[in-house]
Amino acid sequence: MATGWAGDNAVNEQIDATIKDGIKRIRSRLPTGPSLEACEECGAVIPEARRAALPGVRLCVPCQEEHDREQSSMSGYNRRGSKDSQLR
Repeated sequence: MATGWAGDNAVNEQIDATIKDGIKRIRSRLPTGPSLEACEECGAVIPEARRAALPGVRLCVPCQEEHDREQSSMSGYNRRGSKDSQLR
C-alpha cells in the first residue's frame, strides 16, 4: 500500500539500497596487493597464517583492532534517513 508519493515498494527499495551501499563501503576497505611481513603501524611481525588468510594485510592484529575501533566510532547515521525522520 502506497502512502503519499512513495511507491508501493519504496521501503524495500530503500532497505536494498542501504544494504548495497554498506557492502560497497566494506568492500572498498578490504586490503589489496601483497601482504606486508611487518605491521606498517608498529613494525611487529605479521604471522604467516594471517598473511595467508587475508591477502593484502598491512596491520598486526592489535593495530587492526585499534583501527577497527576508531572506524566504528566514526560511523555515521543512515544518510538516507530513518522512517521516523521521514514521518516528521
